[in-house]
Amino acid sequence: MPKSTVMLRQPQSYPESRLPPGVQRLTRPKPFGRAVELAFLRWEKKDLAATERFWRDFGMHLVSVSPDRITARGIGTAPCIAVAERSAVSRFVGPAFRMSDDTDLNPYIDRFGAAWLSEQQIPGGGRGVELFDPSGRSVWLVQGQQHVEALPMRPPMTLTNTAQHAPRVNRTVRTPIEPASIVRLGHVVFQTVDFATMAAWYMTVLGVIPTDVQYLADGSPNLAFCRLDLGQAPADHHTLVLVGGIEEKYEHSAYEVIDLDALGQGQQVLRAQGHSHMWGIGRHLLGSQLFDYWRDPDGFELEHYTDGDLFTADFETAYSPLDFGGIWAWGADAPAYMKPRKTLRNVLKVLRLVQRKAVAPARLKLIGTALGAPARPWL
Repeated sequence: MPKSTVMLRQPQSYPESRLPPGVQRLTRPKPFGRAVELAFLRWEKKDLAATERFWRDFGMHLVSVSPDRITARGIGTAPCIAVAERSAVSRFVGPAFRMSDDTDLNPYIDRFGAAWLSEQQIPGGGRGVELFDPSGRSVWLVQGQQHVEALPMRPPMTLTNTAQHAPRVNRTVRTPIEPASIVRLGHVVFQTVDFATMAAWYMTVLGVIPTDVQYLADGSPNLAFCRLDLGQAPADHHTLVLVGGIEEKYEHSAYEVIDLDALGQGQQVLRAQGHSHMWGIGRHLLGSQLFDYWRDPDGFELEHYTDGDLFTADFETAYSPLDFGGIWAWGADAPAYMKPRKTLRNVLKVLRLVQRKAVAPARLKLIGTALGAPARPWL
């Protein structure tokens, strides 16, 4: 078929109350508590100087810098959004979530084997516990951090002229060329081998709500965009994303910037400083964010975003087939390396998973089929 006559596909989405036959609901267990914010992320870094330079160019504000530790914040009121400590090997350590004031942290000690953190360990003070998710990743639950004064921020460029409505008259759009000042930490994405177990664990521990669930051809859920339960207050479409795959890993983290112009000017700064661009600018389909992805000096993925969807706690979960093309609505085609590649390393990884019976070969085949299909007719 000539490419000029190829039809573009529009993904189908179904509310949980009206699922097609065979599609399985992602069961929500009773939560132990309620997370109200993704507070900060913790890292170990071999080269703190390179990390510090990237964080500055990426738009973070450095709170403290020493030979063994750096701490960064956004321009919002959170005292910290990222911490990196010197180590022989660079790795993502884990997330810290701020829990609601009415969440009792003591039951996490008995049920999950959590241990109390000292106040000195937590940026901004307060109290908290450390526990480990099913993959062994450290997760902190914190309360009582002291908020800080917000930093100065330019007004967002909200006046947009369209063919039907032109409110911007005798005014220009000339935003400064500067790092895309990060307002706050938005979300984090993890890949996991055992999706069902990992999703149940995080929903139990954090009380997060699936906003969008994607399923395989057999109807089983394999990806969940989860939002915080803030009651009738609007929450981001997702603060935590879990996706079934062939390893336990950090995929990326995302940071909200002021507006689209900040996204674009921030890209110019990062390009000028020689950092590694990954993907963007474009718009996501699920969540609707305008995005731009970058790699830090160690190859970890970080995303700038703006203009995301917001939902209250009573909004119904939606389901759609897992499709690689579903991660973006428009923009440059997603890089091929974002999909699992048939490298020797990955083949051996899959073989070990099958030998350990960590995942069924049939499920791996379903994942491969879903992600292997062309995302766009021209790819």
